[in-house]
Amino acid sequence: MKKLICLLLALLMACGAALAEGTLTTNGGVALDIADLPHQAADAPATVYFISDINAESLVKAYQALGVDLPGKVGVKITTGEGPNSNYLRPELIGDLVKQLNAAIVECNTGYAGNRSSTAMHMQVAKDRGYTDIAEVDILDAEDSMELPVEGGLRMPVDYVGSHFANYDAFVALSHFKGHSVAGFGGAIKNIAIGFASAKGKSWIHSGGTDLVFDWNCDVDEFQEAFLESMADAAKAVDSHMGDNIVYINVMNRLSVECDCAPNPVEPDMHDVGILASTDPLAIDQACIDLVYAMPDSDSLVARIEERGGLHTLDAAEAIGLGSRQYRLVNIDA
Repeated sequence: MKKLICLLLALLMACGAALAEGTLTTNGGVALDIADLPHQAADAPATVYFISDINAESLVKAYQALGVDLPGKVGVKITTGEGPNSNYLRPELIGDLVKQLNAAIVECNTGYAGNRSSTAMHMQVAKDRGYTDIAEVDILDAEDSMELPVEGGLRMPVDYVGSHFANYDAFVALSHFKGHSVAGFGGAIKNIAIGFASAKGKSWIHSGGTDLVFDWNCDVDEFQEAFLESMADAAKAVDSHMGDNIVYINVMNRLSVECDCAPNPVEPDMHDVGILASTDPLAIDQACIDLVYAMPDSDSLVARIEERGGLHTLDAAEAIGLGSRQYRLVNIDA
């Protein structure tokens, strides 16, 4: 019996290693060897799942691949988009997953002036986008903020998230992966750091943990390194607080060099890649970065990431133990 158990375990390990090898084909038809991704390893501590189709059914499959059963009241954290031309994730894409989880859609107000800087305006945006047609929408900082401790952070001792954060037992951080004019790129880490931060929490992060009232007209380069490190700190606060009750899904479509906070972002010149899912926020963002760098048409996005020093967020996240940059990529198309 003992030998049979050992044999079965060996077979399971071999199957797992096989899944993390071979090729994948992106949504846009580019094939690459999984083994060529620089942070991919069959024995990595984190697993990232990949599916090439970008539709409602594939989004549900990506979540199901994680094998988790999120407890209690679930919030799906998205970005509602600053303008109607933004590349925000459309309700028809996310609706099936949200309904399957019986979840609320959650967001926080912006720190800068715009269409989402107050709860009333933000709720109107959510209605206009069609989100209220598929779920309850909860603006988490409608009633101010709450503190989360940052253990071993580089810049911040605490993080400020919307006070309604405490009303949820579990979250899905559902992120549109794309470029960003300040952060270089936005994915899972940015979504739980800036995205869960209250309006004053956003000022706190952008100032590197020095000011709750940030001057949004200042020279952002002065704060760049502190901002990137503070995002890692804030992400760790959220991830540590939620433990096993938060998962991460990144949708790699409409890969503009600008974020969904831009009302009229630059049109993407890179093809769509697919959907990734993980329980590790650092691993999933690193996998997305590796895929971007491996694509033949990603020069614009790579230039944006590097000109803003965006990879430093991954360095900082690794330094404070947010997750693993080494991941095992499982192609669930196979």
